[in-house]
Amino acid sequence: MPAETEVLDLLRANFARVDERLDRIETRLGELTTRVAAIERDLAAMKVDYAATQLRLDNMDRRIERIEKRLSLIEA
Repeated sequence: MPAETEVLDLLRANFARVDERLDRIETRLGELTTRVAAIERDLAAMKVDYAATQLRLDNMDRRIERIEKRLSLIEA
């Protein structure tokens, strides 16, 4: 019986360590998931900003063309 008890104690200790490691992995996975979600939100915001900037540049380009035409700087 003492040998069985020792084996059981060893198994319990090993399973406890495995359980602790799994808990740490689960916690870390949750942290990483939160960080990835934040990165995705930031990337989406950057895409919106980029699109708005491109629209402004396009509008400025058209405006400059109209001004140049009025000033006869380019052929109409």
